[in-house]
Amino acid sequence: MKLISLVPALAPGTTDPARWKVTGRRVLRSEWSKFWSLRSSWITLAVSVAVLLVFGVIAAAMYRPPAAGSADGVPTDAVALALTGTSMSGLIVGVLGVLLSAGEYGTGMVRSTYAAVPRRWLVLASKSAVIGSLVLVLSTLGALLSFGLGKAGLRGERIALALGDDGVLRSLFGAGVYLALFAVLGVALGSLIRSTSGGIAALVGVVMLLPGLAAVLPGDLQDSLEPYFPGNAGAAIHVLHRASDSLSPGAGFVVFAGWVALALAAAVVRLKRTDV
Repeated sequence: MKLISLVPALAPGTTDPARWKVTGRRVLRSEWSKFWSLRSSWITLAVSVAVLLVFGVIAAAMYRPPAAGSADGVPTDAVALALTGTSMSGLIVGVLGVLLSAGEYGTGMVRSTYAAVPRRWLVLASKSAVIGSLVLVLSTLGALLSFGLGKAGLRGERIALALGDDGVLRSLFGAGVYLALFAVLGVALGSLIRSTSGGIAALVGVVMLLPGLAAVLPGDLQDSLEPYFPGNAGAAIHVLHRASDSLSPGAGFVVFAGWVALALAAAVVRLKRTDV
């Protein structure tokens, strides 16, 4: 008498180790799914774009030419007005980056993640790629839309510009690059510090408070170092008219990207040398 097995036969190829191999593409897809499965992630991302757009449009609508001799701190071109919300938007995407990486340590999910992906640096790289690419695309679109809508409020003003004017597209795209790097910096600090509150505090301190602390340095040293601080170097990426004491957009990108790379390298070292 024949015995009938209750266990169904495996489909051909299901036991092939290559079928279940952990690859960079699969880890990237996993992190993409994680990002969109959390409502807070895409809502925060949408808020950052909305801040960039709304602040720029309001700044353009409320613009009034300064009186003679009182132009200090007043934007001198339409691009600066369109990018009024860049600093606030940067803080939002930076916090989102911290939450994306440090949040898993708080919930304990990181153990499952690293059990599935032994090459931990691959997880960090995938998180950075996901949030960096999303912020780059959406923030650039937000900057373009802010500039386009703001033109109506600047009609007839001397600072009005067209999209095809020299440097305008470069500056608007530079805003997207700056915000993308800001988000990746948040991911790196969150993974390095492994605490949401600590990562956010480090982000704010490094980018926003460090230039203020430079005021205690001797004048010549302060003037020499200040352009190379992360926040100042990053801001240089998207300015239309370079100030005499700041870096060029290209140099600003290199310096700010270098700071981000340094934070990522430190996070990778900790991932390799310490346990979860």
